[in-house]
Amino acid sequence: MRSVEDPDRDGRTDQIVGALRDAFSDLMDADPAAFRTKFRKMARDPFAFYRGSACLFYADMAGPYAAADERWASGAGARVWIQGDLHAENFGTYLDRTGRLVFDVNDFDEAYLGHWTWDLRRFVASLALLSWQKALPDATIDALVETYVRAYVDQVHHYVDAVDDTEWALTLDNAEGAVLDALRRAKLRTRFALLESVTVVESFRRRFADQGGVRRLPDGERDELLAAFQGYRETIPEPHKDSHVIFDVLDAVGKAGFGIGSAGLPAYNVLIEGFNQALDNDVVLTVKQGNVAAASRVVREPEIRDAFEHDGHRTALSQRALQAHADRFLGWTTIRGRGFVVSEYSPYEQDLEWAELTEPEDMAVLVGQLGRATAKIHCVADDESGEELVDGSVEQVVAAAVGDDVDELVADLRAFAHEYADRTRDDHRLFVDAFRGGAFSVVAPA
Repeated sequence: MRSVEDPDRDGRTDQIVGALRDAFSDLMDADPAAFRTKFRKMARDPFAFYRGSACLFYADMAGPYAAADERWASGAGARVWIQGDLHAENFGTYLDRTGRLVFDVNDFDEAYLGHWTWDLRRFVASLALLSWQKALPDATIDALVETYVRAYVDQVHHYVDAVDDTEWALTLDNAEGAVLDALRRAKLRTRFALLESVTVVESFRRRFADQGGVRRLPDGERDELLAAFQGYRETIPEPHKDSHVIFDVLDAVGKAGFGIGSAGLPAYNVLIEGFNQALDNDVVLTVKQGNVAAASRVVREPEIRDAFEHDGHRTALSQRALQAHADRFLGWTTIRGRGFVVSEYSPYEQDLEWAELTEPEDMAVLVGQLGRATAKIHCVADDESGEELVDGSVEQVVAAAVGDDVDELVADLRAFAHEYADRTRDDHRLFVDAFRGGAFSVVAPA
């Protein structure tokens, strides 16, 4: 990878502010308070800033780092399905539609098409940031990055030889360490406990509890949501419509956006009858406006952009492409001309507990599994998306690009992890100073 000279302080501040304005100006105007909260969370530490600034990462990939992937991701490798925001905290558990508890990537809001190496670069930089915050030395970070990269390449070769790309997954049968702990915690969760935490029963019927973050809808907005819900049902693949689910709507409420990346995005929860008329089998669905994928700002091919009706559609199709046996409720709809993604608010989602990981040996066991999970999403992609946007087999493309040069790929990503983590720590300080100084005029710091 070529070295990149740091721009002057004022010039880099302008780049940071400009990237965030370009990505979020409409949402900032619509909901300044939500972005004040988002920016305060980003100001907390360099990793939180990194999580909230994928737009800046891709501006850098198209700018000073544009030549970094010429060796690895030219030709077919430049346009494969990617998760788009693959930082260390975007992994967790889910219950797939076959009933298996699986550990995998669990956030697809930024998913798009691009270099397969962009996911790896974004992850290893996040790993270096987290490791630095744990006061781990550079040599340890090098070893963790190498473990991740070699596991990724090894798993890619598994898919070269595999008959069924969707067969392998991290489950209770083969997981280790922190991944196994997350799966075991997920196994203890129940739909009933989730329902009890967000709903109440009145006259033998559930409704959402009136609690913080819940907004009752006026009649007109409720009617729009229910009409959009009927449109969503048409987007569920035919095999899943016959899964004995009763889609009768019991209640619907407005919700605040989910997560640091969802500031200003309208969202709803819809309660449906579920698998039968028993009170413990009702299902909560989230209906969230899709955001513009950060990678789409640098991947500008019209045939990719035009493959999606809107960002809700793009999010759902990307998740189906990247996640084998995705949520049976996954779909999309349109409300007031805006695209929304619909999925189950699942009780079986369990995030990693990074704060509990302090020893390099335990982190190595984890990142090796994350490398394999990354290879999984790349190599199973396009099986179920319904779109033919990727030419050829991803595992064949990646295996051919790496060839016998795994050491070179490891060295490249080690150097990038340290360099971009250093840059992010500097960027975090510049962002905090810019925010405090009023650089985002609509989003005042106080």
